[in-house]
Amino acid sequence: MQYIILYMANFFLKEPFLHQLKAKRICHDTNINNFAYLMEMGTGKTITAIMDLMSLHHYKDVDNCVILAPKSVYRNWYKEITEFVAPDKTKYAISTWDPSLKDPVTKAKLTDLLQKSIVPLNIFLMNIESLSSPKGVKFLEKYLSVQDKKKTMMIVDESTVIKTHNAKRTKNLLKLSKDISYKRILTGTPVTKSPLDIYTQFAFLDPKILGQSNYYAFRARYAKIINRPTSGGRHFPLITGYQRLDELEKKIYSAAFRVKKEECVDLPEKIYMKRFIPMSEKQLVAYESLRRNAMFIFNDKTTTTVNRLSQIVKLHQVCCGFTINDQGETHDVPNKRYDELLDVLEEVDGKVIIWATYRHNIETITNKLKEKYGDTKAAAFYGDTENQVRLDLVRDFQSPTSDLTYLIANPKTGGYGITLTASHTVVYFSNNYDLEIRLQSEDRAHRIGQKNKVTYVDFVCQGTVDEKILTALKNKVDIASQVMGDELKSWIT
Repeated sequence: MQYIILYMANFFLKEPFLHQLKAKRICHDTNINNFAYLMEMGTGKTITAIMDLMSLHHYKDVDNCVILAPKSVYRNWYKEITEFVAPDKTKYAISTWDPSLKDPVTKAKLTDLLQKSIVPLNIFLMNIESLSSPKGVKFLEKYLSVQDKKKTMMIVDESTVIKTHNAKRTKNLLKLSKDISYKRILTGTPVTKSPLDIYTQFAFLDPKILGQSNYYAFRARYAKIINRPTSGGRHFPLITGYQRLDELEKKIYSAAFRVKKEECVDLPEKIYMKRFIPMSEKQLVAYESLRRNAMFIFNDKTTTTVNRLSQIVKLHQVCCGFTINDQGETHDVPNKRYDELLDVLEEVDGKVIIWATYRHNIETITNKLKEKYGDTKAAAFYGDTENQVRLDLVRDFQSPTSDLTYLIANPKTGGYGITLTASHTVVYFSNNYDLEIRLQSEDRAHRIGQKNKVTYVDFVCQGTVDEKILTALKNKVDIASQVMGDELKSWIT
């Protein structure tokens, strides 16, 4: 308890949880500079990293921090820092990257960052996607060149964004971070598709942790591989399974803290419900036509992965009430999905999160809810939503005095890094195919601060790919990994 009081007195505006204090203590007790906070969604890994940063700054080890996070998340760090760190105890300045650089004031502020700062602690927030562009790479390179790298911390939030070893952003990050003294990764799901996801996340921290010189050496040690011949007489490596995972786990946890929600937070339970929605006659006709075409494509041995998955998408879109023709034109198909949504909203109290995979559905739902309940009651949140608007929408949704009652969002855009605990009802109008996105989006409402049971309502057309997608997600199967296999073909037979 004395430990907590000390931290409260010196740094923070609100009391951290015991598991957050434990995580930071274990990090510092390892006596290494690079560490992974593998903390499940909703356990407060952002706050843990902030405590870590402030502690290192307090002991004169760090005077600069670069925080890299997905586009939908990185600006949220500003709010978390300013609401948690006592400004009279720690003097710091926060700057935020703007990829457009169109605003003269913003451009001037970022230019000023390229001069040596006299502020005791500089914090720079940047979206990780910018490291795929020459402009972003060049700016960060210049920024780091005027900092003391020995006293710099670099944090990668939702670190699975760098899991692909040959991606441009990953390569650029590894190069830029080479001489940084303190590094952290934050994620609740370090493995989304296979154990190989681990490599670049920990290579960013320190390649010595895993003990392999490169990705291919790592793959050779932990994956079971056979050489599959191709029609051209060549061979390609096919992964058939994994090995030595106990050894890999031991290496990971030499530089990581892992915690699950049930181990540290007294959160209410999750309740799952399905609403089965019959398809209209026109939906059935459209679905069957696309299904026959999909069977033809799946039977073609030369069909690409992208083409196979696109067939599933087209079938799913019919279930969701629309089709897109070869000219890119969207056409509504008579359906009962929207009526079902209105029925559900009449049955529940309070604010509701509505996740929808497709922009057409998001816009249609938003318009219908505004028409029924008023313009201030509903708002859309998707890829084109500006960053400041996103922050304003989250603030209004969380506010008990705001009229905003229904937030209609794409889980790929809104499913990361934001807190939506004002809602205890979550509707999946349609599901994304990515398991990580499903898990992340579920925990926007089910996290620290939630006082009520959270009910998840999945809309599903029985006997269709709609139901297959949901079943795969419930069984924690990543759908994209099945695309080339017979499993996915069985979905449409």
